[in-house]
Amino acid sequence: MNLRLLRFWPLLVLVWLGACRAAGPEKPARTVAEFFSKYEGRSGFRATTFQPDFLTRILLGRLGNLTDASAVQALTNVRSIRALTFAPTSASSRDLTERGLLNEVDGLLRNERYEPIPTKDASAGNAAYRYAVRRSGDKIKEVVATGRQTDAPDSFIMLAISGDFTQSQLEQLQKILPGLSGEITK
Repeated sequence: MNLRLLRFWPLLVLVWLGACRAAGPEKPARTVAEFFSKYEGRSGFRATTFQPDFLTRILLGRLGNLTDASAVQALTNVRSIRALTFAPTSASSRDLTERGLLNEVDGLLRNERYEPIPTKDASAGNAAYRYAVRRSGDKIKEVVATGRQTDAPDSFIMLAISGDFTQSQLEQLQKILPGLSGEITK
């Protein structure tokens, strides 16, 4: 009888460890909102939400000479921007970037059927971004931008912009966002 139990012991340990891993604090987020909730209170992370009126004033003041009507229209169509920034404060938080914050975001965007958008110049501004969008018909309802600051290799930035954008307005947002990330991280 004891010999039978010994055969099943490794199997039981593996099942138990799998259950602990699935229920642990490092369970991957399934949605963008869940990702923000998961990380915003952790050491090294800072979450910020910008409302359109405040955001528009900052952007227009900082960027000054927006001459393209699509850029101005894109800014007025923004409903909100949520930003999550990360700069490691300890060795354990540095492990987070090594374990792949970007990989977790990529997985949740794929699961939520966000469409990745190719970038023409990935090194624009002070951050290299990857973009994904959620569409409803011909309108873009949400833009998610992720990347790292070039002057902080272990950093992480995620911007979730909700609004009602056309394709040309999205292209204008892609030009504006690297400058915005500099303002967020100050």
